[in-house]
Amino acid sequence: MGDLRVELSAKRVRAYFGGELVADTTAPRLVWEIPHYPQYYVPRSSVRAELKPTDEAGVHDVVTRGGTAAGAARTFPDSEELRDLVRFEFGAMDEWLEEDEPIYVHPRDPYKRVDVLASSRHVRVALNGVTLAASSQPRILFETSLPPRYYLPLSDVRFDLLRPSATRTQCPYKGTADYWSVEVGGVLHEDLVWIYRSPLPESQKVAGMACFYSEKVDLLVDGELQAKPETPWSKLTDSEA
Repeated sequence: MGDLRVELSAKRVRAYFGGELVADTTAPRLVWEIPHYPQYYVPRSSVRAELKPTDEAGVHDVVTRGGTAAGAARTFPDSEELRDLVRFEFGAMDEWLEEDEPIYVHPRDPYKRVDVLASSRHVRVALNGVTLAASSQPRILFETSLPPRYYLPLSDVRFDLLRPSATRTQCPYKGTADYWSVEVGGVLHEDLVWIYRSPLPESQKVAGMACFYSEKVDLLVDGELQAKPETPWSKLTDSEA
């Protein structure tokens, strides 16, 4: 697998599938397969489920009395650093716990921080010359390695331009987000606004506030137009966002 960053974590980590405990360890490894976030690898001795080999080398089905997660486990017998570890596909498991608290999407990076600060800076959001929101009481969310996000009170947002969306996403640091699309000049711009109605504790200060994709709108802070940030989302079309 090439050079990997591997660190021992002090957290107790458990994974469940089919109503049964799949793995339980107090010595998980955080492995950065990509730079953006780590994955958990657990010692083989901590695995409680049956790992049934498949035709693909190193790939196993995870078998419990509650069902089978096909190809959801991987081992690395040829790696000196990883040979005694098992990697479970995060999304294939029903639940993951760090200590006694559930985690979502992927393990949280111990080197990433989220700060939410109240501000009196004036924020205006526009699209094609139409103001979508304007507020002097934003909450600014600063997340390591990402652009700041401006969360605005719903009372400062033009609800007449918002259209409900069925989209929901999850963030391991903030929780579950619901979305609105925006209709301007008869054109629907999909999933342009999100809201965390019940965010995780570290992001509680943005609860019930709206945030616009600054990659896809004009964002003015104290009258100054902000440069659109370069993120993975900035390259998406409206239908892909």
